[in-house]
Amino acid sequence: MIDLKEFKKQKDFLICVDSDGCAMDTMDIKHFKCFGPCMVKEWKLEQWQDEILTRWNEINLYTLTRGINRFAGLSMALSEINEKYSKIEGVEEFAKWVKVAKELSNDSVKQMMLQSDNGIFNKALLWSLAVNREINALAEHEKKPFEGVKEGLAALHKKADIAVVSSANKDAVIEEWSLWNLIKDVDVLCCQDAGTKKECIAMFKKQNYEPGHILMVGDAVGDRQAAESNEVYYYPILVKHETDSWKELVDMALDKFIGLDYADYEAQKKKEFEENLM
Repeated sequence: MIDLKEFKKQKDFLICVDSDGCAMDTMDIKHFKCFGPCMVKEWKLEQWQDEILTRWNEINLYTLTRGINRFAGLSMALSEINEKYSKIEGVEEFAKWVKVAKELSNDSVKQMMLQSDNGIFNKALLWSLAVNREINALAEHEKKPFEGVKEGLAALHKKADIAVVSSANKDAVIEEWSLWNLIKDVDVLCCQDAGTKKECIAMFKKQNYEPGHILMVGDAVGDRQAAESNEVYYYPILVKHETDSWKELVDMALDKFIGLDYADYEAQKKKEFEENLM
């Protein structure tokens, strides 16, 4: 397993796989125990904790913004909190930065701390680091792949190069995928520090895969948009139907993808994806 800059095409097809909520059954637990609670603590929002955490989970788990980058999700949540519950100093500048930043990561937030007098960037970094600590503190049994993922990846890897394309923290992804021995079927790793999913897929296209030879597997609208913006195919892992989705990926979608007969099937799966999240 190597980074994007070192990756060289090995097979005729490429399958990109998201991590949290797609391959790893970690999305709910990370938001329930880490992301939301750390935001409440950092901005001292305990007075409205129940309502705020419910809304945090809606934004990040159960609506069409599922899987949003952590800093983009933070911007959405803090902007709403600023309007409904408590004044959040500097949130307007933070929200503007989120919309134009080339990269949304701890390092990019650190750079903004040096360029801006706005203390929200320091607080956002403290929050993000606290989230990482809380994620690392989760028990191993709380960070596991969905049923069928290990076998599924092995089957996919026989036919295609496999890339992890995730907006999650790189160290966390390496730890979790290594723990469950999924890493053996991964050729290249693209995480939060590698750029957006859209940018990563665009870089893969430069490896001269033929049209129709790249597939993005994900559970969120951002995954679909990253695929569509690069004119590559998309396969959804449906929330609350993850095991069945992985089984269908191997039993049906893979053959259609490799057989260059995926377009009509993709349209059906996109419809199912939208209906499942709305």
